[in-house]
Amino acid sequence: MEKYEVNFKKKYGQNFLKDLNIVKRIVNLCDIDNDSLVIEVGPGGGVLTRELALVSKNVLAYEIDTDLSDELYKRLSAFDNVDIIFQDFLKSDISKDIENYSFNKIFFISNVPYYITTPIIFKLIKSNICFDKVVMMVQKEVGDRFTASVGSRDYGSITVLLNYFYVIKKEFFVSKGNFIPQPKVDSVIISFQNNVCRPKLYNFDFFERIVRDSFQFKRKTIKNNLKKYDLNIIQSVLNEYGFDLNVRAEMLDVEVFIKISNLLWK
Repeated sequence: MEKYEVNFKKKYGQNFLKDLNIVKRIVNLCDIDNDSLVIEVGPGGGVLTRELALVSKNVLAYEIDTDLSDELYKRLSAFDNVDIIFQDFLKSDISKDIENYSFNKIFFISNVPYYITTPIIFKLIKSNICFDKVVMMVQKEVGDRFTASVGSRDYGSITVLLNYFYVIKKEFFVSKGNFIPQPKVDSVIISFQNNVCRPKLYNFDFFERIVRDSFQFKRKTIKNNLKKYDLNIIQSVLNEYGFDLNVRAEMLDVEVFIKISNLLWK
């Protein structure tokens, strides 16, 4: 079990893993080799960073809390293939930061601060970096939403948006007792693989708006939630898939939203 001599800061969502077996399981989810670059956000006490450094060519870690610098440098002093950037990852330019690295594969593996889980994922999407795999530890309830099935209670706009870009899989459950300090919620490891078969989308920002508007009021129908758009076009798409304007958004899969978005955009 890992022990840390740091002052944990709630504002940064700092909950560090203490079970090395879980850390090793996370690392083993990716086919990392000595020609791989791994990006990590929130290295914290460096336990995951250390395991990543053992199997990769380089690890590039982003840490917002400069007070952790002594702990991180102490724990990672034996590794010359780890670089830590002390800044807010959401304000970074990932594409520019990786310019000086040579690699054949690139991964994003992180126990991310839960309060910025979704912003981090969308930053990865909009970076246009083709990650070989993304592995994140997220709050269990968030993982349920990411991987929800059409028609289920947890199925929402974030499910649709992420499933356009990725094939998402729950890998394994992590109890809250495996962290220092212990959080109030359990966690789950989620993996994201690029969805190479995704249909063409004319404009992602418009697609995102359509999807979010569709789920704006979950108990209302598509007819009510999308009434500011051309309902004739929307109805024609819904009829094609066996639905009408009285359907609710949670009954529609990503393919339906793509077609609605593309036709309205045109």
